[in-house]
Amino acid sequence: MQGDFFITFLGVIMESIKASLSSVSPLAPISIDHYHTGKESSTWNLNCLGNSMGFESNIKPLWKKSVVNLFRHQWSFTQNEASRAVIIGFSSLSNELAYKFKQNPSLGVNFMGFFDDRWQKRFSGQSQQPEKLLGSVATAAEFVKAHNVQHIYIALPMSAQPRILALLDDLRDTTASIYFVPDIFLFDLIQANISNINGIPIVAVCQSPFVGINSKIKRISDVVLSLSILLLIAPLMLLIAIGVKLSSHGPILFKQRRYGLDGKEILVYKFRSMTVLEDGEHVNQATRNDPRITRLGSFLRKTSLDELPQFINVLQGCMSIVGPRPHAVSHNEMYRSLIKGYMIRHKVKPGITGWAQVNGFRGETDILEKMQDRINHDLDYLRNWSLFLDLVIIFKTIAVVIKDKNAY
Repeated sequence: MQGDFFITFLGVIMESIKASLSSVSPLAPISIDHYHTGKESSTWNLNCLGNSMGFESNIKPLWKKSVVNLFRHQWSFTQNEASRAVIIGFSSLSNELAYKFKQNPSLGVNFMGFFDDRWQKRFSGQSQQPEKLLGSVATAAEFVKAHNVQHIYIALPMSAQPRILALLDDLRDTTASIYFVPDIFLFDLIQANISNINGIPIVAVCQSPFVGINSKIKRISDVVLSLSILLLIAPLMLLIAIGVKLSSHGPILFKQRRYGLDGKEILVYKFRSMTVLEDGEHVNQATRNDPRITRLGSFLRKTSLDELPQFINVLQGCMSIVGPRPHAVSHNEMYRSLIKGYMIRHKVKPGITGWAQVNGFRGETDILEKMQDRINHDLDYLRNWSLFLDLVIIFKTIAVVIKDKNAY
């Protein structure tokens, strides 16, 4: 008797869970704040056949790059058989989506095919063609009703708004869930996400990863680590300061203007390693066997010990332990006109070490391609930031300092 009651009780609980899930957008689990997107794929919830449009989502770290997580739908919990789905509009992105459906049975999607206009002109003689072309966009609504399609993915370009509105109007007479696979991924997205302001949907194409709780996590980790490190290296810094003072004329610390958060100027501290203190409109990068570098300075630069005073910058709040390395103001002004997206790296605080540096892009950038590679890695850091990634960079920095040959 108790066993029967327990089974009945579990059944009631499961039905309650299913009922609660059915009231939630099929795109995401119940806990929803933002729908974090990446350059590789995204779905934009268009349950908007009524007068309102809702966006619901949950945060997923980009570094995992899990399409399974991005497309985990409600039907995995509420249905025993795969849900029928079609994609309206054929493109590289929608073709990749169809491929993911086929390669990931756990998504629970029975992909039926594409609807697309002008397909004969667009794909004639091309290797990339719709594997399952079901008809034109105008025939999609009738097909959905006739075959009880449960999920529709609209992958038409943003320029096709009139066609999309007409299509949505045709689909009013169906019960299918509708999603939009936007072509905004033609752009270089930085921490893109879908959110809303009082019910009005907004799509962030480029923003800092350090907003909300992330900014507090980043700052707390910076303060704790920098304070601990400064206490440990205080005797070493004192010895270096004495050595700099005795080995050559000039101040112990070299202060140089750099660009910080939001492109604002900051003063970055270093142990002086040269006989000059360049900080004007023209700053010459250090080169191999540079005569301006002192004997002690050569050792300090090779081991990155000249960077130790920057932990004071971190405590001040103008730098972070991990982030894009700050460049001299004159270099910023030069490269921002040569490299597209260069200034995006200033959406976060500059760091003592960074993703580019632990991947070999450290030292002199004597050709533009080297700086381009460095910026590409900086932007990758912005796209994929996590506290774990920061810790990985810190540990890799130790190995780089020991064996790197690019610092001089």
